[in-house]
Amino acid sequence: MISQFLISAPYSNAGKTTVTLGLLRALRRKGLTVQPFKCGPDFIDPIHHRTASGRDSINLDRYMMSDEHIRYLYANWSANVEVSITEGVMGLFDGAVKSEGSTADLAKLLGLPVILVLDARAMAYTAAPILFGLRHFDPDLHLAGVIFNFVDAEGHYQLLQEAASDAGVTALGYLPENPNIHIPSRNLGLDTTDAEAAIEAAANHIERHLDMDRILRLSQSSSQPEPAPKKVRIPTKSLTILIAKDAAFQFTYPENIRRLEELGDVCYFSPLKDTGLPAKPDLIYLPGGYPELYLPELSANTPLLDALRSYVADGGKILAECGGMMYLGNSITDPAGQPYEMAGIIEIRTSMEDQGFSLGYQTISLPGGTARGHEFHYSQAIGGVPDVFLSPGILATYMHFYWGEDHRFLDHWLNS
Repeated sequence: MISQFLISAPYSNAGKTTVTLGLLRALRRKGLTVQPFKCGPDFIDPIHHRTASGRDSINLDRYMMSDEHIRYLYANWSANVEVSITEGVMGLFDGAVKSEGSTADLAKLLGLPVILVLDARAMAYTAAPILFGLRHFDPDLHLAGVIFNFVDAEGHYQLLQEAASDAGVTALGYLPENPNIHIPSRNLGLDTTDAEAAIEAAANHIERHLDMDRILRLSQSSSQPEPAPKKVRIPTKSLTILIAKDAAFQFTYPENIRRLEELGDVCYFSPLKDTGLPAKPDLIYLPGGYPELYLPELSANTPLLDALRSYVADGGKILAECGGMMYLGNSITDPAGQPYEMAGIIEIRTSMEDQGFSLGYQTISLPGGTARGHEFHYSQAIGGVPDVFLSPGILATYMHFYWGEDHRFLDHWLNS
């Protein structure tokens, strides 16, 4: 038997991430194997999911992935675990076009019961029409229950219980406000530097106020997901692949990394700390992250910047996304207007001044196939730049690629 459910809310900032993290850690404390998933392309919540659960959190996204691939990922990663928890994105029915690709859309695709987190600090019986509407808007969606958040008094909760009952929704408890479980936000999302204390506090809060055994019973399924046989890919050659991984570069999809592992040996290095390349690679992958927070350190590490320039000059290949692309450029300017020199490998300058906000799914046609992914950044390029920098040695773009399913464009470029 497996317990599996999806945590959502009517809107953002209702507390669904905090509830998710608290449940992941609290259930792990009980000795259960808990598998996290994230609806949508977000990198930051899955970083916290991994901290809370000890397991990679797997993105499930109906724009970047086929339904078949989503089902495969969910079944493969849910096999042989006791609990699977999927965190939704934005509001329950918020999709790229109306509800297409929304949390509700994913829940229906996978047959997952939905547990709502409702910010009830300033409402009582108004919860009834909200819950009634969410329950009945789509009859194919299974709304299993609601957790009322930011409720400080038992009397207040009793009013909310009545509202839920009249709406035909099971009330699963309430959580008082607790400043100790707050994870600070910064550009792009929650702070990823150190959330351990907040996750521990969230788990304590969940254990104190919610009946986790009831939630597990409510979401039990007699059918354990069975993974489909995975196609065995035999690499055409064994590659040595270096991946940047530190506080400045950390936005990666686990399935992307697994595809690279199929191509050869994967090693990691830190552009913040390493003064040279630790191996002679066939490919360097510079993922996105927060280079703008470490501009003095990155710019001052001239030995590594020199090593990257020499590597490209000698015919090496670099794949760079968003922050990784910014690092390959001539300079990055901080919010105060101070520019910092970077690698100077591609002709682009980026700036954190006068920050705009670019968010959305993207599709790029490349030799060999179509690349799907998304943009999510506050930095801006200075002057006109192409959608993608493409040469035999460089594949760089603001877009975060997903190649865990369709990797033909990547294979073509690697073999060019």
